[in-house]
Amino acid sequence: MKRINEIEINIDRLKSELKNFISFFEQGYDYNVMVYELWNAKNILGHVTFWHESFARNISDLGKGIKPNPLKGKLSEVNQLSIETTQNTSINGLIVRLEKAQATIEKYIFDKKIGPIPYKKGSRDYSREEYLEIVTNHIHKHLNDLRKKYCKTTK
Repeated sequence: MKRINEIEINIDRLKSELKNFISFFEQGYDYNVMVYELWNAKNILGHVTFWHESFARNISDLGKGIKPNPLKGKLSEVNQLSIETTQNTSINGLIVRLEKAQATIEKYIFDKKIGPIPYKKGSRDYSREEYLEIVTNHIHKHLNDLRKKYCKTTK
C-alpha cells in the first residue's frame, strides 16, 4: 500500500510540474531565445518531449509484456538526438506529443507487474517511484532555467 501511495504522490507531482512546463510554452514568448549555450527554449521543449516519449515507450512495452528497447549511446549523443529529431516540430506539436507520452505513463504507472524500468542502455534501471522523481526533477530544472532566462529577457 505504501508503494502505491508513493507512486500516487509522485505522479501528482509530475502532472503538476508538466502542467507548469506546458503552460510556459503557451505564453506566446519568442521561444528562439537561447537559454543554454546551444539550446533555445524550443530545443528544451523538444528535449523534454523526446525523453518523456522514451519513458512512455519503455513503461508501455513493459506493461504489454514486450522487452523494452531503451535509448543507447552517450548521454551527450542522446541529448543531441533529442534536439535533432524534434527541431522541425512546432511548439504545439511538441506539446501534443508530450501530453500523449504523459497519458501513456499514467496508463501504466500503477501496473504492479512492471518492475524496474530501463532509462538508457548502459545505465541502471529505475523503480517506478524513482523514475517519476527523476523525470519530475528533470522537468523542474529546465522550467526553472527557462523562467530565469525569460525573467531577465522580459524585464
